Amino acid sequence: MKKVKEMAAPTAEKNWEIKDRTYTLVSAKTPLTYMIQSRNIFYFDEERKTRRELKYTTNQTTPFVDEFKGDARLAHITFEDGVLKVSREDQTLQKLLSLYHPSLNSTYIEFNPIEIARDELANIELEIEALNLAKDLDIDHVEAILRVEQGSSINTLTSKELKRDILVMAKNNPQLLLDLAKDANVELRNFGIKAVEAGLLNLSSDNRSFTWGKNKRKVMTVPFDEHPYSALAVFFKTDEGLEIYKNIEKRLK
Repeated sequence: MKKVKEMAAPTAEKNWEIKDRTYTLVSAKTPLTYMIQSRNIFYFDEERKTRRELKYTTNQTTPFVDEFKGDARLAHITFEDGVLKVSREDQTLQKLLSLYHPSLNSTYIEFNPIEIARDELANIELEIEALNLAKDLDIDHVEAILRVEQGSSINTLTSKELKRDILVMAKNNPQLLLDLAKDANVELRNFGIKAVEAGLLNLSSDNRSFTWGKNKRKVMTVPFDEHPYSALAVFFKTDEGLEIYKNIEKRLK
């Protein structure tokens, strides 16, 4: 019988830890049973510069077909209720799932409690940062941020309701709050919306231009594919736009 030449383990297996492992489906839907591909799988080996075929078997010590010795007893890879637990004794399946299977991180992930704890900690710290920021924001800035999310409905809210809603936003979507709080154009967008609501400016029905509310004289044309109030905020920073801003500011008081 021809002796199979032993091959060095791929770099992917460096620092491989032998332990029990759990895999879960990515989809929120968890069917009673779900099978992923266990044969006709290929992995590109960077060291050997070649595609290598993979199969899951119950009697081989490797998932690589070119390293099989003798007959191979093929087996299915089945998730039950969205979960697949693989004991430390089944290294062939573990390495196939954790290192080489093309469906890793798309169809399923390896459950890693340390990574999950790290992500949860980062999320908690982000939430705390957003809550602290929201607590200290002045009411005008709060209004400007909430208008991005809630639109003109905030006009009927009291200052306490605005403060409540900004804290709720900090808790539910901390990253968005932090991004908007740092956006220099948020307050200018809010200013532009208030000017339109007060009738000082008029936004055309096609969202392509702003005019003065009374004489309909054009103030600016909205660049193609830009949000009208974002474009107006940028315009307010120009020399011409600054004069118009000051004019509107006096009338809004």
